[in-house]
Amino acid sequence: MADGTGSSTRRGFIGGATAAAATAALGTTTARAAPRPARRPGARSGGREVAVLGGGVAGLTAAHELAERGFKVTVYERKTALGGKARSMDVPGSARGGRKPLPGEHGFRFIPGFYRNLPDTLRRIPFPGNADGCHDNLVPSTEVMLARTGGLEDIRIPFASIGKPPPVLTPDVFLRMLTAFFETFAKLPAHEIAYFAGRLLIWFTSGERRRTREWERVPWFEFTKAARMSANYRQLLAVGITRNIVATKAEVASTKTVATCVEAFLFNALGRGADGEPDRVLNAPTNEAWIDPWVAHLRSLGVEFHLGWGVRDLRLEGGRISGAVLEDAGGARRTAAADHFVSAMPVEHARTTWNAGVRAADPALAHCDRLETDWMTGIQFYLTEPTPILHGHVNHIDSPWSITSVSQAQYWSGRDFRRDYGDGTVADCLSVDVSEWDRPGILYGRTAKRCTREEVAREVWAQMKAGLNDTGRTVLRDAVLHSWFLDPAVELGGSHATNDEQLLIHPTGTWFNRPQARTAIPNLFLAGDYVAVDIDLATMEGANASARAAVNALLDATGSSAGRCAITPLYRAPEFEPLRRQDDVRHRLGLRNAFDLEWPARAPGGLS
Repeated sequence: MADGTGSSTRRGFIGGATAAAATAALGTTTARAAPRPARRPGARSGGREVAVLGGGVAGLTAAHELAERGFKVTVYERKTALGGKARSMDVPGSARGGRKPLPGEHGFRFIPGFYRNLPDTLRRIPFPGNADGCHDNLVPSTEVMLARTGGLEDIRIPFASIGKPPPVLTPDVFLRMLTAFFETFAKLPAHEIAYFAGRLLIWFTSGERRRTREWERVPWFEFTKAARMSANYRQLLAVGITRNIVATKAEVASTKTVATCVEAFLFNALGRGADGEPDRVLNAPTNEAWIDPWVAHLRSLGVEFHLGWGVRDLRLEGGRISGAVLEDAGGARRTAAADHFVSAMPVEHARTTWNAGVRAADPALAHCDRLETDWMTGIQFYLTEPTPILHGHVNHIDSPWSITSVSQAQYWSGRDFRRDYGDGTVADCLSVDVSEWDRPGILYGRTAKRCTREEVAREVWAQMKAGLNDTGRTVLRDAVLHSWFLDPAVELGGSHATNDEQLLIHPTGTWFNRPQARTAIPNLFLAGDYVAVDIDLATMEGANASARAAVNALLDATGSSAGRCAITPLYRAPEFEPLRRQDDVRHRLGLRNAFDLEWPARAPGGLS
């Protein structure tokens, strides 16, 4: 039967029990200290008190960098847990016999090697027995699989097969290298592989002007000419990449955003400019491996935390923010004062706190109203037998709901799932991300948003089986399904589905609406994965880099002599730098990229 938390027993799941009741609050709620009352900014503090509004990756990163530089930092978080969408959480009522509760999460953690800023933070978080702190809790996956349906052969890509890059990249070497790679794994016609490799060469040799002013306005579907290619080309190289990785639709997704991610991943796979392997996960539930040690370290640096207090408004006095109006779950309000404020909330929540006065003080904030979010939400399936489908992530590329998954217990070294978690019968956790909530499924013919929580779980399970069990082997069996846990941020089953933790998506033109970390208000700074940073994708790396930029802006605004936060950009091949500079000149002249033999020239006047 259903347990009322978004988790369900196998009997209830397979047998058709009714949907669970409303999701209960997760974890143990501790007493919440009320924020101190407002005071005049700068009074008795020497101008070094900072209020960080939001306790996700961006907020904790900002707190970390500021505390190391001697600032007095207080973090305010509307939920009763820290870590934001990155956190793991206890499945209520799942623990027995002194074990820990089953670990649930908003979605699985994936930390590729092309991340450089977040890994630096992980190294600076102490963890017992680890020389490099929490960074040593990262473990590599060795392959990725594209699971196909309809009798199509699955595509398995071992990362070791990509090989080492040549000492020097030339356009010809680059094309031959990409063509060989896609010929091995993509199962596409030779002319389509050659064409796609040529499109990537255009991107790699495009200067920043063309990338930002032209490709940002062109959908990935159009850039790759997917409409005139085979169904497999569209599914593998256009639709699949955007729906399953960027969580947006190829027909509208910005080429700049998608290609930036593809470029970073390819260089990571080639071992260039990378922190580590292309696909890395944590060796324990996220809170155990990262978030809890991080919070403990921040407390040791003097950071204070107030949980359960959501920001409702920002007070503006004399052109500066004088206080943040906070509200607890019971509706009680307080105003918290500080000398400086770092708004580190997701954009859909942050922009609701910018009243007319704040927006008048910085009219650029209005651009954030045009940023779009969508659902990318996790569900975990707990299994009574170890089920390591693949030593890496599985992209269920043909699934209507754009599902990706990973079998987690195989990575949790030093832990025995049955011994350590749940009721003693659970041996594995299959963690799944659902990126498409507005397409009909295969069981009920309804979108995920129109299903009950129970129906969502049944549908996701069925879509995974359709991809994994259709080649004559049975990978997923109903008999080993113990229970499931759907992200409690999602509310389903009523007339209007809601999701309290959405994901920034990247339709064409999004870049022009992303703000900088420094606002026109002298003591207000922005951090979050919606702030403009090099990675140009809603990620933990983007959240971390934006927080570093916010701290640097605060240091500049205060004239601080403290060292600035290092912000490492994505790797760019130096061999292509002359071609990129040349392309900037060509773009100014209204000429196409030198390797673009068919794209129409565009007048630069319409692109500025």
